[in-house]
Amino acid sequence: MLRTLTGVLGGSVLTIVLAAGAVGTAVLSDSTDVACTSTNRSPGRVGHYAQDQTANAATIVRVGAALHIPRRGWVVAIATAIQESSLHNLTGGDRDSVGLFQQRPSQGWGTPQQLHTPTYAATAFYRALRRVPGWQHMAVTDAAQAVQHSAFPDAYARWEPDATHLVATITHHPATAPHTSAGCGRSSRWVSPVIAPISSGFRPPGRPDHNGADLAAARGTPIRAAHAGTVTVARCDPATGNCDTNGSITTAGCGWYVEIRSPDRIITRYCHMATQPSVHGGQKVSAGARIGIVGQSGNADGPHLHFEIHVRNDATPAGAVDPVRFFARRHLHLGARNAP
Repeated sequence: MLRTLTGVLGGSVLTIVLAAGAVGTAVLSDSTDVACTSTNRSPGRVGHYAQDQTANAATIVRVGAALHIPRRGWVVAIATAIQESSLHNLTGGDRDSVGLFQQRPSQGWGTPQQLHTPTYAATAFYRALRRVPGWQHMAVTDAAQAVQHSAFPDAYARWEPDATHLVATITHHPATAPHTSAGCGRSSRWVSPVIAPISSGFRPPGRPDHNGADLAAARGTPIRAAHAGTVTVARCDPATGNCDTNGSITTAGCGWYVEIRSPDRIITRYCHMATQPSVHGGQKVSAGARIGIVGQSGNADGPHLHFEIHVRNDATPAGAVDPVRFFARRHLHLGARNAP
């Protein structure tokens, strides 16, 4: 049996469709971000948190991943829920407070029934967090307080270690790790392919043909798939010729490189690998999967990763977009400050 709950939060219609035993699906009408339906699984007991509590934490993480909230936001949300409800989905609380985050219907968060739905409550929390200027750079307790307006503004700080541990456990547990389900449409997770400073950006003055961003990672640094998809290219660029030697500014091509196509027709390209890629054409990869290591093959005057993003299934320069801006639109950072 299906139940449909509809409410309004900040001017946006939020609809949740619930099936028996399911956590639910949250769809925000003014956004393409979708939280995919999943069952209320958990990694089991984690420390002193029982299975029902970790199941609620897993829901919070999955919703955050689907809404493209950086990992730090997941920690903020779980720390908040620990303080407010000890990660129990409460039917009541102080005055008219309800649910994991003890949100109040009288303050416009939704109906009691909606707020008692973990997916709805988590989505509402994240949308409020997004409206806090600079929350990514705040202390966890300050970011939480900016959303909750608690009478005990410093209370959230004590739960940051627990929240960090829960996020780490959930994201490394196969039953609860954020993923993209069939039928969810777009990928729900993007990660930076390496964690390193950006040494050259997209089409800077004097380099109009630089169709990506260079990340100054050390030789041998693992390169990760930025998203889930299918490997379409994994080879030595014919323009380079010999990819097993260091390139230079006068060497042509990408050297050893990989291209991955996402289900929503976005192509990512990873150039100048040190050795033959560790993936092959036709292989399915998940976000964060290792695909090779940083090197200096091809048109490179030092070790680094050249990373490109192409939209509309167009691998030519016409389809290239600025990777830094692409990540920023998903509330992520490419390079040294990225949070998966």
